[in-house]
Amino acid sequence: MKILISILLLLQGISASDQEMPEEIILRHTVEAFCEAFHRQDSTALRDLTHSSIRMQSISTDAQGKVKISTESYDNFLKSILSIPGSTKFEEKLRGFEIRIRGALAHVLAPYSFYVNGNLSHCGVNSFQLFKQADEWKIIYIVDTREKGSCIKN
Repeated sequence: MKILISILLLLQGISASDQEMPEEIILRHTVEAFCEAFHRQDSTALRDLTHSSIRMQSISTDAQGKVKISTESYDNFLKSILSIPGSTKFEEKLRGFEIRIRGALAHVLAPYSFYVNGNLSHCGVNSFQLFKQADEWKIIYIVDTREKGSCIKN
C-alpha cells in the first residue's frame, strides 16, 4: 500500500509540474520570436511582441573599465535595427533559458553570443521581463549585458 501511495504522490507531482511547463514554453517562444523578428528586421513583429511602455537598457564597460548603464527608447532601437544594411549579417544566438513566473510577471534570463558577418562581436546575458494581460505575454523590459573578453563561441 505504501508503494501505491508513493507512486500516486509521484504522479501527482509530475502532473502539477506539467501544468507549469506550457507557460514556460510560451515564454521561451516569445523570447525566441523576438530574436527571430530582430534578425528579420521586422519592426511590426517586434512591436507585436512588446508592451507599448517597454523600456530597454544595456550594461557595458567603457574603454576606461568603468561599468555604465545606458537607456534607449524602443523607437530608437527599432530605427537602428531597420537601418542595418542588407549586406550585414547579424545573429544573436541564445545559449539557454532560465525562466521564473509569478502570476502575471515573468522573468526570462538568456545568455547570448552576438555575431556580425559570422564573427563574434560580443556576448552577455539578456534579461526579459514579461507581463501577462488577457492571456498574452508581452515584453515590458529588456536589459542586457555586453561583454567582449569572456565570450564563449557556440
